[in-house]
Amino acid sequence: MVTGRYRLVESIGQGGMGRVWRAADEMLDREVAVKEMRIDGLDAEDARTRRERTLREARATARIDHPNVVRIYDVVDEGERLWIVMELVAGRSLERMMVEDGPLGPLEAARIGVGLVTALRQVHARGVLHRDIKPGNVLVERNGHRVVLTDFGIAAIQDAKALTMVGMLVGSPDYMAPERISGRPQGPPSDVWSLGATLCAALGGHSPFSRDTTLATLHAVLYEEPELPAAAGPLRDILAALLEKDPDVRPGLADLETALQPVAFPAP
Repeated sequence: MVTGRYRLVESIGQGGMGRVWRAADEMLDREVAVKEMRIDGLDAEDARTRRERTLREARATARIDHPNVVRIYDVVDEGERLWIVMELVAGRSLERMMVEDGPLGPLEAARIGVGLVTALRQVHARGVLHRDIKPGNVLVERNGHRVVLTDFGIAAIQDAKALTMVGMLVGSPDYMAPERISGRPQGPPSDVWSLGATLCAALGGHSPFSRDTTLATLHAVLYEEPELPAAAGPLRDILAALLEKDPDVRPGLADLETALQPVAFPAP
């Protein structure tokens, strides 16, 4: 039990920096997802950073009320553990879909892209950068009609104090924008780049920058051109534009949505 209110039922996977559980909210009689963040066993500075990052995730997500962004219900502080209580999405992560069903086709990928564009429009409008868009952080409901962006564990709220220490890289390097890796200023185009890498992975089964070692992956993101998946088809040009090294030439969310809509919802 968490504070006597939330009963943990089963582990449903890892979510960024914590394990995620299916749980029962016994006060309101509903199912929820509970993200467990353990901070015991860390030195004082690491514990402080982990606690602040967890609270930042909750604050960042709670500022956004939209169907395409996971809803936060509660935060529970138990000293050695912090728990984020959130909406339980009835579906699978895009990562799990790729593993279980194989790569997606252009229509499916484009529909997921439209959902992520809608989510990012809300996220950016509230002064938040997600900074960790990847297949594991994209949930798709079983009916396929709703795409949900989750796990804001390393989100950056504009004007908030930076938590990541100099020289420390947090996140998945094969989905990180080049400017983030090189330490240059980040902005909405950085999330757009990660969205592009995520759609490429959905079509090809893996990030176009994934390599055998972390250093090789970082080099690929910074200096190599992506090998776009053969299944990209009508999405090839927009994916190439999303993965431009220069953030100033990447398309914005409005242009991206315009490019995705006819593929996602073709005229009869």
